[in-house]
Amino acid sequence: MVKNMKTSKRILVTGGAGFIGSHLCEKLLAQGNDVICMDNLFTGQKNNIRHLMSDHYFEFIRQDVLEDIYIECDQIYNLACPASPIHYQYDPIKTGKTSVIGALHTLGLAKRCKARILQASTSEVYGDPEVHPQPESYRGSVNPHGVRSCYDEGKRMAETLFFDYYRQHHVDIKVIRIFNTYGPRMRPDDGRVVSNFIVQALKGEDITIYGDGNQTRSFCYVDDLVEAMIRMMNSRDGFTGPVNLGNPGEFTMLELANLIIELTGSNSKIVYRPLPEDDPTQRRPDITLAKKELDWEPQVPLREGLEKTIAYFKNLLVGMM
Repeated sequence: MVKNMKTSKRILVTGGAGFIGSHLCEKLLAQGNDVICMDNLFTGQKNNIRHLMSDHYFEFIRQDVLEDIYIECDQIYNLACPASPIHYQYDPIKTGKTSVIGALHTLGLAKRCKARILQASTSEVYGDPEVHPQPESYRGSVNPHGVRSCYDEGKRMAETLFFDYYRQHHVDIKVIRIFNTYGPRMRPDDGRVVSNFIVQALKGEDITIYGDGNQTRSFCYVDDLVEAMIRMMNSRDGFTGPVNLGNPGEFTMLELANLIIELTGSNSKIVYRPLPEDDPTQRRPDITLAKKELDWEPQVPLREGLEKTIAYFKNLLVGMM
């Protein structure tokens, strides 16, 4: 690829070896940018970025965002933080520190470099919502001392820091709130509902539904999300967000399980277990703002996205046997 030196940027992606981060790095490289992927590989994996290592415009740095960052860049995507309940509850203190101190370190870097910085926040800032669907104006219903609080409150505090740096130091910020996202490169052990159901179905194991199966989620395919992230990063000056990014299509856990059983041709049975503490009963984004400001809405239907994700997990499980 011949780079356009006028339009290419030097871009840092923290958490770049993760599920979403690796897809983002790939797309940014394809657009002709220099990409620095920083990851401590706690949940990220080198296999996710191995195909990028031969690209002269890609650089991998194994580093934790809890450490000071000494690089030069034009843009920063801050994705560093475990995002699945199993992983962020494994070391909740570190999860909270990653969200808060990681935000401070990346914001400090953005201030020094005069770089634009995007914070990957989450729909979890809405907690177990009392408003449905959730608009950006909704302030949430979050338990500050529950088992999920390390992630929920850590991300809320990170948003606070971003807007304080914007007001006090005039740092050029963008804030997105990511709703449930799925696709290739999800970890089979991450405990998220899509990967759980697919792996269980492919192995012919019982599919575990927590609660009565009527709780809902909205599922966005990773390619759609990455497109929205890049549009947000390059959106008009002064538009900070926060902006919801997700697919407004809403499905119950039971509907998702039955669709995955159909698509995999599995003989798995559905079993029910108690609902975990503070697990939201409803989750669906209002994406009116994203449509208006980013001219964006998801393009990949759930069935199509699941077919691609199932194909990925089939190959992955064969390789693990």
